Amino acid sequence: MRVFVTGASGWIGRGLVPELIAAGHEVTGLARSEAAAKALRAQGVQVLAGSLDDLETLRAAALASDGVVHLAFKHDIAFAGDFAGATAADRAAIETFGEALAGSGKPFVIASGILGVLGLAPGVVATERDGLAAPAGDRGVPVSGADGRVANAHLTLAFADRGIRSSVVRLPPATHGEGDNGFIVTAIGFARQKGAAAYVGDGANRWPAVHRDDAARLFRLALESAPAGSVLHAVGDEGVPVREIAEVFAARLEVPVVSVPAEQAGQYLGFLGGFWGFDGPASAQATRDLLGWEPTRPGLLADLEQGHYFA
Repeated sequence: MRVFVTGASGWIGRGLVPELIAAGHEVTGLARSEAAAKALRAQGVQVLAGSLDDLETLRAAALASDGVVHLAFKHDIAFAGDFAGATAADRAAIETFGEALAGSGKPFVIASGILGVLGLAPGVVATERDGLAAPAGDRGVPVSGADGRVANAHLTLAFADRGIRSSVVRLPPATHGEGDNGFIVTAIGFARQKGAAAYVGDGANRWPAVHRDDAARLFRLALESAPAGSVLHAVGDEGVPVREIAEVFAARLEVPVVSVPAEQAGQYLGFLGGFWGFDGPASAQATRDLLGWEPTRPGLLADLEQGHYFA
């Protein structure tokens, strides 16, 4: 299969590209910098220069492919405060892919998130069937503007009615592994800076997690065989208590572990403060049953104990 991948040089992409090549697929990757292009060429990937803003480039690449995996997202501007701008750019790209692939029966897989999009009551384990209704009003999620990305996922799923084998892979906030530069690394950085590893309240709130390599394998399986309109959960650990995560930070960094009230979380964790006390366990049972996917890599706590996060 000729596969076009956006975000091919990113965190998930660096796991997905070798997964696709090992399975016999030909990969074309979108690269917005020469450094990214060089890294992709070294893996045997055909490089297409451009960004998510180059809609005609995206359209042509989709038309020339047998399937598309859309991983890219403007995290830089989202984390700088313009989440609406990032989701708008994402939507334009998704709409472009939808127009190009309509009626083809080709697969189109996108990355989405679990925390910040479901808004379930604390203690409820999220499943693939949750979060399918269009969001309405304040759902109590910890990400301002997250509803825009939920709407993008709904748009992708609706492409099933337009002759596209579309699917959405929801990723946990702790998508971990060696080389991670996401939330866990950020939280460790705050613990170093503040001289304390904090958790909120009693720290019993849970984060789902998955190793990056397990997530990458799920994206490949989705591309190859997920039915149209599928929602998939890349979840290895259903819910890791944040207190236990903070305790590993404290032990490895040799700093105290402290409990803080929710209103003070930002003092210890910056923009992560709103996430850190969120309880969002999630299941992947339906995904496992559908595609036969089974995580095989270390869970979050075991991965943290390997030490590479603290080197």
